[in-house]
Amino acid sequence: MAAHAVPALYAVLIWWFSTGLIILLDHRPRHTHPWSMAAGTLVLMAALYAIGASAGDTSETGAYTAFTASLLVWGWQEMSYYMGYVAGPRKTGCPPATRGFALFRAAAATSLWHEAAIVAGMAAILALTWGEPNKFALWTYLILWGMNLSARLNMFLGVRNLNAEFLPERLGYLACFLRNRRMNALFPFSVGIAALVTILLARAAMGEGIGAHEVAGFTIVTTLMALATLEHGFLMLPLPSAALWAWSLPKAARTQNPPAYAGESAGSAGGRGVGTGFSGEPVPLSRPSLTRGPPSPAEGGGNAL
Repeated sequence: MAAHAVPALYAVLIWWFSTGLIILLDHRPRHTHPWSMAAGTLVLMAALYAIGASAGDTSETGAYTAFTASLLVWGWQEMSYYMGYVAGPRKTGCPPATRGFALFRAAAATSLWHEAAIVAGMAAILALTWGEPNKFALWTYLILWGMNLSARLNMFLGVRNLNAEFLPERLGYLACFLRNRRMNALFPFSVGIAALVTILLARAAMGEGIGAHEVAGFTIVTTLMALATLEHGFLMLPLPSAALWAWSLPKAARTQNPPAYAGESAGSAGGRGVGTGFSGEPVPLSRPSLTRGPPSPAEGGGNAL
């Protein structure tokens, strides 16, 4: 078990710190974002180079390098979206009467270029690792992509905890695309499939006759998959997940105490909103609007990106 402890701990620490760093940078003043993105783009280029250089490395170091570099590529994708540089053609909320597929199509338009960039990132990593033995960069990226997509779909369909404190104010127009519900039909399948994949990866990590490269690599991606499954749990369980990254949140977000889930709001377009405050209780204007449609002028409007 000692051979699994170090890579598992490494995955947890890198996941925790990188998530907090992105949250911190996203909440920084707008004038800092060009510098953050410039630095992030340099890191992206270095990460892609590292993925290509480590693709043929079947040592423990190769596994650590592939995982770390892939996580940095994903970090660039998240930064570019939440800072508004690579998002989508729609930067406003939706009309209050929007329902069904029309609502889904409008939601997809808010992140269309972001999703295209994710596909491009996957294609780049696939090309860099094609025919090479070290594919842990690709597995890492696919886990992040798949679980991120699952979380987005579940938040669209409705979850108990939307963690509004993580959402920068300028993204208030996303409010009408999210829903506060006790449960949705997709969530059990999402968690069940994620748990199954975690078990399969764990079995691979503890398989007989595998080398140090596979032990480290499979342990890392197993831990990442388990963490992503845990994050799905945070969407439904009444746990203060924001406390994990309190150091990266602005003071206003840290001190906000959203009320617990109280069911869907009957008078706000089907219960769509951002955060557990959607139960109808007052929400400070410093946070994104929890009502359907674009945010009010007091909240910065939907064109803040």
